[in-house]
Order: sequence, then C-alpha cells, then structure tokens
Amino acid sequence: SSFQARAAFNPIPAARASHIGHRIMIPYHAIVRTILFICTGNTCRSPMAEAIASAHCGNSKELLFIGSAGVATMNGCPPTEETLVALNGIGISHEGQSTVLTANMVRKAALVLCMTPSHVAAVERLIGANDPAARQIHLLDPHGEAIPDPIGMGQPTYDALAKEFVEIIPRRLETLLGLALIHN
Repeated sequence: SSFQARAAFNPIPAARASHIGHRIMIPYHAIVRTILFICTGNTCRSPMAEAIASAHCGNSKELLFIGSAGVATMNGCPPTEETLVALNGIGISHEGQSTVLTANMVRKAALVLCMTPSHVAAVERLIGANDPAARQIHLLDPHGEAIPDPIGMGQPTYDALAKEFVEIIPRRLETLLGLALIHN
C-alpha cells in the first residue's frame, strides 16, 4: 500500500510513536536517527540486516528508524522465503517489501550501510560525490569486504548470513553511531 511505501521515508519508530488512525505522531522535539541497509534487490541481504538491527535496537534509548532499500529493485517485492526462514531460525520475524533507494532517503539517514563496494558507488552516484550525505555511507562489513548475495545459494547460506549479521551489525552500529545496544 502507499502507506507502507511512505513508511520508508518517514523516520518514526512505531514502537515509540502514538497512533492516530493511519497517521503516526511523535513529539516535535524528538530526534530520530535513520539507519539504512542497502543491497541490490532489497529481498535478501538488506531486509535481513534491517530485521536483525531492529531486533537488536529494540531496547535502545534512542529513537531510531531502521529501514532497507535496493539500488536495482522495484517497490513491493517480499523478502525471499530463505531470508524469512533464516530470520525465524534466530527468533526474528519480519514483514516488509522492497523499496527503491532514493537520494532523499540517503540524505535523511544518519548511517547508510551497504553490502558491497558497488552498492557504495551506486549510492554515491545517486546523491553525487560531493554531497555531504556521502560521509554517512559505509560498507556493513567492518573489514571492508563485500557481503555476497545469497540468492540461489540455498538455505544454509542464508542461515550463515543471518548468524554473521547478528555478530557484525551491533558492533558496526556502536562503532559508527556510538550506539550502545542492549542485546536481547
């Protein structure tokens, strides 16, 4: 629905907002930091990272909006079944749909974490190399390595990726944003 699509542009964490019909209200004085995870199709890696980060940040004292998008996708595709099974295997459920990354989303984000150097380059091309938002773009892997696309690689690959994300995402958020996360 269009409400779901708008949610990617609206950095308001539903858990900390008051709901009025379909509108989400948050105090005007609140500061919400947006964290975006980027991959190609926004059906495997980035929604998995989004779900894991959301689970780990659930007890954060900060107001956070955690989302994901793809550099070569279309709006409205569900995550792959393997992604959902891998998340369920670590006790995390996720509902979402693919979202096309826009320059506006990048500019509003406090942190943009990409799966590969080619994703970093695509995001930089989208906003322009001299845009101040380029400072917020990083690789998710702390060693600067690409995180390979698991599509077509079978469930064990997705399960291993989920376990890797559980290890690296909290550390990256702490390192890059100073978030001290309470682990569930």
